[in-house]
Amino acid sequence: MVWGSLTGRPQMDRSQKEEQVKEISEIFDGSGSVVMAEYSGMTVAEMTDLRAKLREQGASIRVVKNRLAKIALKGKPFEAAGDMFTGPVAIAWAEDMISAPKVTVEFAKDSKSFAIKGGFMGDEVFDTSGIVDLSKLPSREELIGMVAQRLLGQASQVAQRLMSQGSALSGAIKVIEEKAAA
Repeated sequence: MVWGSLTGRPQMDRSQKEEQVKEISEIFDGSGSVVMAEYSGMTVAEMTDLRAKLREQGASIRVVKNRLAKIALKGKPFEAAGDMFTGPVAIAWAEDMISAPKVTVEFAKDSKSFAIKGGFMGDEVFDTSGIVDLSKLPSREELIGMVAQRLLGQASQVAQRLMSQGSALSGAIKVIEEKAAA
């Protein structure tokens, strides 16, 4: 770490910057979706609260240097998202596509100092409204529950239909037996 003569803050040397670009690039490549948000004016307590909510859903958040994030985006299908890296930006991400957008959009509703800028998923780059729409989709667990419920419902319908056909057949056999006995 080198102390900046103008800012009085520590500055990264070249190898640290290269390591940061590599880490950010790995986040971008390995995430189901990434949400960019401006966090200007957030308190430490608010950021800690957001981190905890994201962690509960298997997501993470990190403050990034805009210049390094733009370098990490170069040559990727979602490179156009680099335009969103202006001002103080944090990225939220998760392996699945829904967790990070769901938590960040919900948090942004109640916060005056946290605003969604946009994000990307796969090759698609989204603005704020796209991230809001993405957050409204059911989560992986909800989708699995819906599919299981549908499969169980269909299985019980098949069983009922088989049983009803069997009881109708047994009723017909009884009628034939009674006619034959009479």
